[in-house]
Amino acid sequence: MCYIWSCEMQALGDYSLVGNYFISGCTPHNVEDDDDIDVDFGNWDGDHDDVGESEANSHGSIAKDLQQEMLENDTKIKSLVDVGFHEDEANMIITRCGVGVSFFVLVDSKNIPHHEVANMSSDSFGGRKKEIFKKEGKKKRKPYGGREQKSQPPMDGSHDEPMAFPNPMVGFNLPNDMVLSVDRKLPIQAIGPPFFYYENVAKAPRGVWRIISRTLYGVEPEFVDSKYFCAAARKRGYIHNLPTKNRAPLRPVPPKTIFEAFPHYSEWWPSWDSRRQLNCLTTCVPGAKLAERIECALARTDNPPSPRVQKYVMAGCKRFNLVWVGKNKVASLEPHEMENLLGFPKDHTRGVGITERYKSLGNSFQVDTVVYHLSVLRDMFPHGMNVLSLFTGIGGADVALHRLGIHMRIVVSVEISEVNRRILRGWWNQTQTGRLIEVPDVETLSDDIVESLIRQFGGFDLVIGGSPCNNLAGKNRFHRDGLEGEHSALFFHYFRILDAVKSVMAKM
Repeated sequence: MCYIWSCEMQALGDYSLVGNYFISGCTPHNVEDDDDIDVDFGNWDGDHDDVGESEANSHGSIAKDLQQEMLENDTKIKSLVDVGFHEDEANMIITRCGVGVSFFVLVDSKNIPHHEVANMSSDSFGGRKKEIFKKEGKKKRKPYGGREQKSQPPMDGSHDEPMAFPNPMVGFNLPNDMVLSVDRKLPIQAIGPPFFYYENVAKAPRGVWRIISRTLYGVEPEFVDSKYFCAAARKRGYIHNLPTKNRAPLRPVPPKTIFEAFPHYSEWWPSWDSRRQLNCLTTCVPGAKLAERIECALARTDNPPSPRVQKYVMAGCKRFNLVWVGKNKVASLEPHEMENLLGFPKDHTRGVGITERYKSLGNSFQVDTVVYHLSVLRDMFPHGMNVLSLFTGIGGADVALHRLGIHMRIVVSVEISEVNRRILRGWWNQTQTGRLIEVPDVETLSDDIVESLIRQFGGFDLVIGGSPCNNLAGKNRFHRDGLEGEHSALFFHYFRILDAVKSVMAKM
């Protein structure tokens, strides 16, 4: 989640660069722990041996202002969550109304009846404990839509040992000879049609990947950081039954550094900013206030800035992938730049609001990584494929197959977001000759419908998708409930549908 003071940032120091967020408007699918950020915010009120008194005071004041705004913003987010809002709603409300408005104005902004507001007492704003208000009729989702959970593993923590990540996170191999290919043996249950490919955030809560792996027939996850495929990090786990040998990257190889991707930024890039790649691209970007504060901090120091100022600036730049667009001037990536880094065609998301563009891109596949994994299918299906795409998003899987030159005869796309469906539909109509069938929600895709589709089209060659990581990602401070969370429990629908496909196709 896009929270103001995440656990990772607390560990870095007392102050966080915040400013006003420009929030995506929905919980992100692909936000993860920022373990690539190795900077420390430092102690602005500490020793000033290498900083003049006036400089120390000015930056200390800036940091204190940021700290106060951060704490107030974080407190109000927590308060709204406690009275029944989702985190994304709380972020949006505060962004729209401002941090300085009262709690009751924030609540009124969503038109909650006054008699319900009156029953809320606030420990955050008045020192009193608040009663937790839950929206009437709101219930946690049940995996499989309430039916018997066939083959679902126990979720009692009895096997919650952490899944080991490779270091470096290169998966089973990379498109070069520097990393030896890993041999693996698939469990017997995973063999046979269709091919399947599942993705989610790598650094999930303890035990989650063990459960995902056991549920998906015991297949070992492949953990990959997309920084080996593009100029931005994206740590993901992939479970699939695809061959791992004879993979091949597309040519030309995508740029792997910031300056290869965006040469024009080198003009203003300071020598003390040593970044050559960007961190994970998320669904939210900071507002103008953060850039203004960084510019202010740099204007009041020497050139090059003192180590404390450099830490202050670099913390924000790394955290939010800010780039240098002028003297002492930073800015967020534009949507078309994110499209470039994620492997989508230019203007893929153009035509919807900028908030939706950031959200959709932040929740997408990194296409170049997926292309590499799916490249083994190119020679297997010279006459095209039938694809069942679950949690399609903006069509990262479809774009990957298209880039590989694989004709998609039929794609059944299951995606709940109308904005995402619009984006995919627009791209499909411009580039594809096959048939696109859209289903709005995995929960409505019953086993009977799955069987009907299989018999109508002769089966699926690939089932692909990545379920929501809302309750898995490290920044979701209040609802990081693992696979029992309301949104991330949808993973079990991926398994249910895949298992139904395998069962029906085995009988054909």
